[in-house]
Amino acid sequence: MARCHGNRLGRRGFLAAGAFGGLGMSLPQLLMMRDAQAQQKEYDFIEAKAKSVIHVFLPGGMAHQESFDPKPYSPLEYRGELGTVRTNTGEVFSETVPNLAKCADKFAVIRSMTHGEAAHERGTHNMFTGYKPSPALVFPSFGSVVSHEYGSRNNLPPYVCVPNMPNEYAGTGYLSSSYGPFALGDDPTNANFKVRDLDLASGVSPERFLRRKAALESVNRRFASMTSADSVGAMDSFYERAYGLLDSPEARDAFDLKKEDDALRDRYGRNTAGQRLLMARRLVESGVRLVTVTYGGWDMHDNITRSMRSQMPALDVALATLIDDLSQRGLLDETLVMVSSEFGRTPKINPTAGRDHWPKVFSVMLAGGGVKGGLVYGASDATATEPEDSPVSPEDLATTMYHLLGIVADKELMAPGDRPIEIVDGGQLIKPLLV
Repeated sequence: MARCHGNRLGRRGFLAAGAFGGLGMSLPQLLMMRDAQAQQKEYDFIEAKAKSVIHVFLPGGMAHQESFDPKPYSPLEYRGELGTVRTNTGEVFSETVPNLAKCADKFAVIRSMTHGEAAHERGTHNMFTGYKPSPALVFPSFGSVVSHEYGSRNNLPPYVCVPNMPNEYAGTGYLSSSYGPFALGDDPTNANFKVRDLDLASGVSPERFLRRKAALESVNRRFASMTSADSVGAMDSFYERAYGLLDSPEARDAFDLKKEDDALRDRYGRNTAGQRLLMARRLVESGVRLVTVTYGGWDMHDNITRSMRSQMPALDVALATLIDDLSQRGLLDETLVMVSSEFGRTPKINPTAGRDHWPKVFSVMLAGGGVKGGLVYGASDATATEPEDSPVSPEDLATTMYHLLGIVADKELMAPGDRPIEIVDGGQLIKPLLV
């Protein structure tokens, strides 16, 4: 069910409203100007489509040519050795994603993502924050912004990383550390998988736990009255989240993959990609707002054909199953699935049969949460060198993701020194992607 977000106007909307009032305009003139402003910036008033996000991040830079944007008519040194597969919408993907090709009507692909950062760290920063890296400020990740804007639901952390926080840019940036991610601490693929810190310590009864909690709260109140340091508030928030998990059997159950039917676990795949994505589905179904899942290593400078054939099949099966599973449960319309990487790979195969870093154009996949299925947005040129049509920046992608969640992308958050910083600076809503 769609809902309205409480913080509707960004800075520009407020400035415009104030300027109009100061000009002494009549009410009809003000109304006409307001309508023009609304048409120019429609996402000042947002009705959310997505309740949760599953962000599947593929570290290293996945090749767009060997996944969602093959170039079968280019010379061999550009197209590579892999063949293609026809999707159920008539598009062409790489042969590495046959299962996704069968459900292409349920997701969209952006083939014109672009930025200018060819280093892993800087490209990752772009794709986790919507900002270019800055030496002056560390920006918060998508998950931390969502945590800040919405908080927890059903006693669950609002932001979870599966299996662990994947990089420094998945953190809170200039926001309080209380908005950081909860990390599983173990991989769901492991036979004895167990999320850390979800059970009482050995020898601690529920009654003893409650006494400890009350004593700690008393000490914290006294300590908090003496200092306003962020670390104190963050620790308070940490303990409250921990208490919520320990006190709620339903919250603990959300992390228990053994509650899943064995046949469904098999469908996802008893491997890293499958069990991590199944865990992500359990978490959003239970109330987690944003789950970041990392899978694989896609920095394929050598032997890209062999590497893609080795690594992609598990992801192809797991993603296709995730989309179908969400759809069958009635969750796809309210869950945004975003599959991204920090950049793409070079247009031309290198001397070691691989591809090198290439941020000028690459692909991102989006499904559910208010995104049109069966759509390919934008295009790269004939050799996958640069965008040929409708380039999309990280700012545009972030703005669109926040819009679907009901968050105003140009709302200002406060950085240290009471400095107002927009959640996203200058991104444009990708309207053709929206239902």
